[in-house]
Amino acid sequence: MSSVPAPYGSWKSPITSSLLISAGVSFAEVVFCEGRVFWLEGRPAESGRVAVVCAEPDGSVWEIPRNKNARTRAQEYGGGAYVVYGGGLFFSNFSDQRMYRHDGSSFPPPITPEADPPGSVRFADGRVTPDGRTIICVRERHEPGGEVITEIVAVPANGSGSPEVIATGADFYSSPRISPDGKLAWLQWNHPQMPWDGTELWVDHKRVAGGNSESIFQPEWSPGGTLHFVSDRTGWWNIYALIDGAATPLAPADAEFGQPQWVFGMSRYAFLSGGRVACVYSRKGLDYLGIIYPGGKEIETLVVPYSTFGSIRSDGGNKLFFIAASPSRAAEVAAMDVSTKEIRVLRRSMDVDVDTGYISSPEPIEFPTSNGLTAFALYYAPKNKDFMGAAGERPPLLVLSHGGPTGATTSALKLAIQYWTSRGFAVVDVNYGGSSGYGRAYRQRLNGAWGIVDMEDCINAARFLEKRGDVDGKRMAIRGGSAGGYTTLCALVFSNVFAAGASHYGVADLAALAKDTHKFESRYLDNLIGPYPEAAELYEKRSPINYAERLSCPLIIFQGLEDKVVPPSQAEIMIRALRAKRLPFAYVSFPTEGHGFREAANIQRAAEAELYFYGRVFGFKSADEILPVEIENLQP
Repeated sequence: MSSVPAPYGSWKSPITSSLLISAGVSFAEVVFCEGRVFWLEGRPAESGRVAVVCAEPDGSVWEIPRNKNARTRAQEYGGGAYVVYGGGLFFSNFSDQRMYRHDGSSFPPPITPEADPPGSVRFADGRVTPDGRTIICVRERHEPGGEVITEIVAVPANGSGSPEVIATGADFYSSPRISPDGKLAWLQWNHPQMPWDGTELWVDHKRVAGGNSESIFQPEWSPGGTLHFVSDRTGWWNIYALIDGAATPLAPADAEFGQPQWVFGMSRYAFLSGGRVACVYSRKGLDYLGIIYPGGKEIETLVVPYSTFGSIRSDGGNKLFFIAASPSRAAEVAAMDVSTKEIRVLRRSMDVDVDTGYISSPEPIEFPTSNGLTAFALYYAPKNKDFMGAAGERPPLLVLSHGGPTGATTSALKLAIQYWTSRGFAVVDVNYGGSSGYGRAYRQRLNGAWGIVDMEDCINAARFLEKRGDVDGKRMAIRGGSAGGYTTLCALVFSNVFAAGASHYGVADLAALAKDTHKFESRYLDNLIGPYPEAAELYEKRSPINYAERLSCPLIIFQGLEDKVVPPSQAEIMIRALRAKRLPFAYVSFPTEGHGFREAANIQRAAEAELYFYGRVFGFKSADEILPVEIENLQP
């Protein structure tokens, strides 16, 4: 069957907004313990609930009761919400932030005291002592008056007493890890550092590595009791072993074995038998799975059908357990025998198969950007086996600006991107300067230049594709969430390259963000912009809200009204400016959402509303039946 010519954006696609929900299960934090494989599943169809799931050796699967949500709010972004030991499973419950012990009943008992007010004491990133009696974890206390105290504590596993403080005094702690003989290692850092700027590695109250200009990631004890960790002391996050007090590199490479610690519980390497270390490393936006042998300086890269990996664990022998994906495979929980290279999929995030005729594969691109530098992105061309563009027409372009901004996009199959490409949009997902995965120097391009480097890289990605002839230069839009929303607003205010934009819970006023955000990010802007209020003038110059009169194109804004990271006041400030200037705009708010949308109906509504908005702005009629969005000031 031949393709039918039709305007870009109007193509009928089987990747519906409802499919985004049914295929929207996310995975995190795989763990292996005594023959069992555990992982977390985030489920939009259950109002964003996160379940701890367990696969037994006999193939049966169970999960924690549906009245529990394994999600901690420590550092607001959470992670490290559960820990297993022998037959025991312990997890933090979202509604009250108490830690519970799963005992097989419908109502697991709590093992930490009730906080006043509820949820003001949070636990994360735990490990159980070898005797099984105690959980060593991070505790975050929100005190009356707004002070937030982070500590490492010991929690009685049977709930018989109050937590005992082990380490306190630093602004932040993470990764408490217990050696086979009972030594305790952890990471700590202080304001204004973020964990990807500089952290310290401590063992039994003695600093052994790290500092303000060295980022340490994932300390782990080998089965033989040797402390391993990832450090970027050479400019790249590489794996080291602490031998006789000295940090010894295992396999030096211009590659990234670590990631920014936005959340607790991250894992990028694991120990196999015979002193081998299985690891995940990144080069130019792609992940690879490898093995480092004892005494070797090279990595054996394994041939696997994946290009993006989440957490990785092992059984201590020849088996690996990981979360992974590729451009043609959505995220999976998988087990691999490294001796036979056999891979067994334990769980898929998608219950449906989408015909490859509707799937656009990413093209990694490098493009010239400001100051004679190069930046990186993944380009997705429109693809739908049933349609082709109308004669003489080029597709509209969506430029995606990821959050963080110290984050990165990946090549994993994302239906949220294919939703657009299968309707006739071109998409470029930009890893602008400041993104992780390209070394410390690339990550630091954003220092002192947030709102400039990221904006210019997004603009130059769009111009590169326009010049190459891939897209319609008059129909280019930019969209992003959180920090990506800030980049979006900067691009719309400080340039005239884009014809439309979409800000998902984006930052509009940097000074307001500096004064009204949570502890983890309260000094983040010191490096990205400058200390506040000393650099108040710079904050004013970089804030889109102060230059809203320069806006000259339509904008749609999405906002969760329970967002504590980027409060709704940010969106409301921008809306008042748009209304005063009488620019076309739409505002879609979700009363029960926080920072990022988790509920199925809201995810679906956001996708449809944005498509409807672009249709009205770019002049095409969507093939989907969509509830209209009110667009103020839009002329017929």
